[in-house]
Amino acid sequence: MITFFVSIILLVVAYFTYGKFIERIFEPAASRKTPAYANGDGIDFVPMHKQKNALIQLLNIAGTGPIFGPIMGALYGPVAFLWIVLGSIFAGAVHDYLTGMISIRNKGAHIPELAGKFLGEASKHIVNFFALLLLLLVGTVFVTTPASLLALLLNGKVAVGIIIVVIFIYYFLSTILPIDKIIGRLYPYFGAVLLIGTVGVGGALLLSDYKIPELTLTNMHPANLPIFPILFFTITCGALSGFHATQSPIISRTVKNESQGRYIFYGMMIAEAIIAMIWAAAAMSIFDGQTLSGIINSGTPSAVVNEVSMTLLGAVGGTIAVLGAIVLPITSGDTAFRAARSIIADYIKVDQQKLMKRLMIAVPLFIVSALLTQIDFNLLWRYFSWANQATAAIALWIGAMYLYIQGKNYLVAMAPALFITYMVFVYILNQKIGFSMDLNTSFVIGLGLTAVVMALFYYKAKKNKDEEVETSVVVE
Repeated sequence: MITFFVSIILLVVAYFTYGKFIERIFEPAASRKTPAYANGDGIDFVPMHKQKNALIQLLNIAGTGPIFGPIMGALYGPVAFLWIVLGSIFAGAVHDYLTGMISIRNKGAHIPELAGKFLGEASKHIVNFFALLLLLLVGTVFVTTPASLLALLLNGKVAVGIIIVVIFIYYFLSTILPIDKIIGRLYPYFGAVLLIGTVGVGGALLLSDYKIPELTLTNMHPANLPIFPILFFTITCGALSGFHATQSPIISRTVKNESQGRYIFYGMMIAEAIIAMIWAAAAMSIFDGQTLSGIINSGTPSAVVNEVSMTLLGAVGGTIAVLGAIVLPITSGDTAFRAARSIIADYIKVDQQKLMKRLMIAVPLFIVSALLTQIDFNLLWRYFSWANQATAAIALWIGAMYLYIQGKNYLVAMAPALFITYMVFVYILNQKIGFSMDLNTSFVIGLGLTAVVMALFYYKAKKNKDEEVETSVVVE
């Protein structure tokens, strides 16, 4: 239990120390007009209160990732705690803060626009593909996973298909209506359910007879899957997730003041990491590796969520905890589709003030997503994980380039960018969804490819400096 408490303390302290350090490097300007005012349109650019923005950001980024990912990561044992803590502090929270703040400085631009500005025009098209693929996969996975949880909660009394239709209807309305009409009004209630459920599971675990294991670097995975690179694609939300780079620009369009950035972007990533710690600890404490693996393989991690909640909190409390777990994917799925609509609109330069123009983009998105629900969850999750971390790597490179051009300490973004880029290459070279190479060969080739990416970064950075590239871009 010492490892768990120390981990939580480190996460909280990091917000006030390393988070402040990153903020000083970026130098937010409280007097600068934010996109919420400069580009106000009553649809996506709407000034909202700091606390509401923070809550929406947390619920946006915290889908099933900080629950399902840590549950599956628990198979590796307490080494998973190490990635959640270090990954969140030095990679995930830095990623989220820089993505959100650079977007604010660039009139609420989404990641493809930022990639085009700082990494080159070709990058804009590549990132646009990755971002849309990621958002479609997220939107689809976050329809099926809450539907499976609700089906378990209702003991099969309502067909999963009906639940999926209801969730799709909610997502559709959240995608096309102004952000303050549904998302802004419902999220405080969703947040309350999440808070009660998460605190309930954490508190019950600490008061129970279950023992949270202490830190060890031993790989405890029943199938002996390698920690490098698989763990970093199993636990994404809760440590480092490219999906966040698609969500932060949504809130960058509603932030009133740049000085609120550390609280909203860095702080909410730390909060997500605490959620991940609680669920990882619960899964490790209640189940041994073989049992946990068996439950996951028999369906999805939804069954583990249900079992943990009911075991620790009983029928009533367990139901609230499961509802909290359901809230997370639903509040990420709705903004996944909303972000996809905005990214496509920016890419093809279609104004979104008129409803018909929003429908023109949203309807095809939902048709594709409905077709994707017919694909196996585990297959979707594998592709989601790789696309997710590839997007995270790109977002961190954008952050590093921005800081380099500004003449600031770009290594705070470059170091995690190098690490996750290397893992992305090793993963796709080694896994069956990629090139199925031997792991050792993948490590060697991945190192070479990462070195090439770093060389390209410095080439582009020098070129940007010589051309005196501005660190802002106007998005119509």
